This record gives sequence, C-alpha cells and structure tokens, in this order.
Amino acid sequence: MAQRQTFDTDAERYAARRPTYPAALFDRLAAYGDLDDGARVVEIGPGTGQATASMAERGWAVTGVELGADLAAVARRQLADFPAVELVVGAFEEWSPPPEPFDAVVCATAWHWLDPATRLRTATRVLRPRGTVAIVWTHHVAGGSQAFFTAAQDCYRRLDPETYEDGPLPEDRVPTPTDELVQSSLVTDVASHRFCVDLTYTGEEYLDLLRTYSTTIRLPAGRRAALLGCLADLIDHRFGGEITKRYTFDLVLGRASHGLPR
Repeated sequence: MAQRQTFDTDAERYAARRPTYPAALFDRLAAYGDLDDGARVVEIGPGTGQATASMAERGWAVTGVELGADLAAVARRQLADFPAVELVVGAFEEWSPPPEPFDAVVCATAWHWLDPATRLRTATRVLRPRGTVAIVWTHHVAGGSQAFFTAAQDCYRRLDPETYEDGPLPEDRVPTPTDELVQSSLVTDVASHRFCVDLTYTGEEYLDLLRTYSTTIRLPAGRRAALLGCLADLIDHRFGGEITKRYTFDLVLGRASHGLPR
C-alpha cells in the first residue's frame, strides 16, 4: 500500500481526530478569489471533509476528489446536508474534470502527496482564467506543551527513529512554502497568510490523532504499540493527562495565468 493510501485504513478515526481549519482562512480565500455563493471549487484530497464543510457552508459547490473510498464515504455522510458537494473516488492526477472550468482549486494538507513535477500544471488545467489555486500547509510548531514534545523525542528515537527529530521548530523558523508558485509561470499574484491555533488533547485523544498519521500506521504493530504506550505514559504521569499542540496553517494563493479559454 502506498503511504498516501494509509489514511483510508481508519476513516472514522480520521474524521473524529483530524483538526479542522480556522474560519479566517476561508475568509481570506473567499476575498482573494472573489468566491461568492455558488462558486465552483475542486478540492484535492478532502479526506473526511475537514475543509469541505467550511466551504460548503459558504454556498460553494465543491467537487472533492479523494483517493480513499472509505474516507469519501464518511465525507459523504458528514456532508449530506450540502447537496452542492460531490465526492469522487480516485487520484486527482487521473481524474477527468467536466468541461466547464472551476473558480478555484483547493488542497488542504495533501499537496505534498502529489508529484511536484506535475501537480501545479494538473491543478491549473481545471481552472478558468485567473481562477484561484489555494494550498494549505499544516505545521506543528514550538509552543503549547513544549516540554512534552521535547521529552517525546526519546520515545521516537528508540521506537521510530525515522520520525525522530529535535522537536518542533519555533514558528519564525518555519518558512511559508511559496517558492513553487512564485517560481512558476502557471500562476501569478502569489500571496500567503498564516494562522496559528492551539489545540488541547487528552492522552487518549492525542494517541487517536497519532493513529491517523501515515508515519504511525506504517510501523510494525509491536513498535506502534510500544511507541503509543511510551507517549501515553509521558502524558499521564508527567503532564497531568492532557497536552496542547500548536499548529500553523499556511494558506498559499495564486491565480491561474492561463487556464481554460472562456
């Protein structure tokens, strides 16, 4: 199984534990793209609808192209109140879009799973001229229960050395990944906005979140159980049973410089 397909192994847990996105992020997207009620949007890799719901609530007609059949099934159930949302199962790179161009392409925390050599061209091909490309990058940065995340690296060093690191970087040392759009002739008017959010988890909630990560899923069962047990012991016995994780969400925007003819 390819690593980007592992998320489909537990779609219900993914829906329950993956964070949603700040409302202000969609305010920025709407303003940049002049996206009003009825705007036509393609979402790449919607998962179980973490970003989709916020767009649907604005009256946008969202077509989500999701690789995981189980993820898409959960998304359909959770988005059943929005008839303008359509979920398509398959790889975005292989999807045949309808002839009418879209107003925006949105990809939230999934862009890194696409081929860097072709993903921007594939995305812009479905857009009207000057349609919006919107990419959301999610980072774990220093802050919140920083002492826990520093101590947790010992668990990773022993049980998952491929994921081991020195701990999350300070926000000001995490660059916003704009280079791909800035350096491409496919888009223009590149802009970016950063949003910072602290989320607090009980021990079991945090372990459930980790169980949705591809790096955790790919571990052999014994090492996975040992890693989660090590982290649970830290949270329960040294950090009072809950921890806070700080996220940054980087919204990177561009306008298609070619798009499809009108």
